[in-house]
Formats: sequence, structure tokens, C-alpha cells
Amino acid sequence: MLTALPFLLIYAVLTILLVRYDVRYGLLPDKFLCPLLWSGLLFHLCIRPDFLPSAVTGAMAGYLAFAAIYWGYRLVFKREGMGYGDVKYFAALGAWHGACILPVLALTAALTAMLFLITRLVLLRDKNAFKNPLPFGPFLAAAGLCAGWQTAISLPL
Repeated sequence: MLTALPFLLIYAVLTILLVRYDVRYGLLPDKFLCPLLWSGLLFHLCIRPDFLPSAVTGAMAGYLAFAAIYWGYRLVFKREGMGYGDVKYFAALGAWHGACILPVLALTAALTAMLFLITRLVLLRDKNAFKNPLPFGPFLAAAGLCAGWQTAISLPL
């Protein structure tokens, strides 16, 4: 019988690497995103096969939702509003957490990012807080970890 611990360790390590890379370089590289997405699908195939359809749907819905935002913004404003790594990261989170939780993940990440920016504006008096690009990966990671915590507790380690 497989246990969830190796999968959860892979999730944690890849998440830490993605956050670190996004904060440093403003990029979410495929070398971490692809293993995160596929390990999520493999996790559900091996540990929770009854949840696999929702994981596959979550990966597709996550990708399509953020891709629509990415391309819509790009068509209207003629520039990027978010990086394409965020699109793939949201797909990977969909693979891990399923389709139903995606709206909660997006809202949590957006509210956390907004709270971060307002805090920078108020406490640090950073007038450029809303002008500079903001790596969104760490906020997606925080939302994913918050949402996945309840699930991880119930799994056999």
C-alpha cells in the first residue's frame, strides 16, 4: 500500500522551489511546474483514485481559467498582466486540489496579494507598491497550502 507522505514531500519541495524562484527572478519555471502537475495527478491515481476525475478536471479548468485571463488582458491592453507561469501553476494546483476548490484558491491568493500590497503601502509608505510587478506564485502557493492542509491531515502517511 502506498502512503501519501512521498507525494506530500514532493508537493512541499516543488512549492518551496517555485516560491523561491518566483521571488528571486519573477519566473515560475516549467522544470518545477510540470513535475508538480504530474505528481498531483499521480498522487490521485495511486492514493485517491476516486478523486482522479476531479483532479484532471481541475488541471484543465485551472489552466483554461487563468489562460483566459492572461489572453484577455493581453488582447485588451497589449501587454502581459500576469506571467504564463501563473497559468501553469494554477493548473498544477487544480491537479492537486481538484476543480471545486479552484475559485477558493484564486480568491485566497488574490486577497492575500492585495493585503500584502496594502500593508506595504501603509506600513512602508511604498508609493510604488501598486506600480511594480508582483510575483503571484507565492500567493498561489500560500492558498494551495492553506486549502490542502485539511486534506493532508486525513491521509494515511
